[in-house]
Amino acid sequence: MKKTKNPIAVQAGCDFFLRFATRIQLQNEENLDNMQGHKEQLTAISSLFVKNSFLRRDAISEYALKFITDDATILVHSYSRVVMQLLLKAAKANIRFQVLVTETRPSSSGKRAVDELKHNGIPATMILDSAVGYFIGKVDMVLVGAEGIAENGGLINQIGTYQIAVVSKAANKPFYVVTESHKFVKLFPLNQYDLHGSTPKTSVAPLRRKRSHHIDVDLING
Repeated sequence: MKKTKNPIAVQAGCDFFLRFATRIQLQNEENLDNMQGHKEQLTAISSLFVKNSFLRRDAISEYALKFITDDATILVHSYSRVVMQLLLKAAKANIRFQVLVTETRPSSSGKRAVDELKHNGIPATMILDSAVGYFIGKVDMVLVGAEGIAENGGLINQIGTYQIAVVSKAANKPFYVVTESHKFVKLFPLNQYDLHGSTPKTSVAPLRRKRSHHIDVDLING
């Protein structure tokens, strides 16, 4: 947990899996009378959990597809698998739109999103994190993923998300969070500084540093 780049999402996923596995095992406890049976069932539960995770992303993108309209300009922050799946699904549905992607320093994960979008024929442009205020007037909506959703409804996500939300609200632009239920985490932070890895040291890390064992996060309280 301490060495992963995304401990919050891992914590949320592990908590969700534990509840999922415990419920199924309790339902079938009478049929298990040895350790090998428990191991086999846990393996089957793990496979089912992974399969359901992919199905949930597909269900989310299907539901959210109605929010993507022709000729829309969409602002995306960082790289999110569920957001990318939604955009790819919209493109396959022949919806015409373009995407602005923040560079997302210090991870520069925005480049990965731009490359993947362009590879699938979707017009995409990478913009500086500091240029969000300039481009917001040209944007129809903002889409972000989530590293976690706190118990108070707050959004935990890549550093820079909070300022984009503030700018979006000021410009009266829709701001949507697209995420799976296993990202709901048992945390109740009162502010950004209650989160692991959100200290000033992490948010002002040198841009030339290539590796990190923590995740920079923003908290947006609901």
